[in-house]
Amino acid sequence: MMQQQQPPNQGQSQQQQPTYQQPPNVITGKDFNYLTDMLSWNLLGFKKAHFAASQCQDQQVSAALEKACHMHEKHYQQLLQKLQSGGSQQMNQ
Repeated sequence: MMQQQQPPNQGQSQQQQPTYQQPPNVITGKDFNYLTDMLSWNLLGFKKAHFAASQCQDQQVSAALEKACHMHEKHYQQLLQKLQSGGSQQMNQ
């Protein structure tokens, strides 16, 4: 099988995008949608685990479900705290 060789990039500038040491203080629309999804996923996981634990007869399974419930609640609260602490950040749409 023959490999095709790519022609050299002649005439194109060799400028590189600046690299950031820290992320910019901007939340794009795509970032906002992803954060909203993450909050929704954790809230839904919290609710489902709590409901399943309340319906479960086996104490060990119920305890594991409650543990999962608390994990999702913790993640939800952490995301919310991060968003609230950066509340003065600009939002780029």
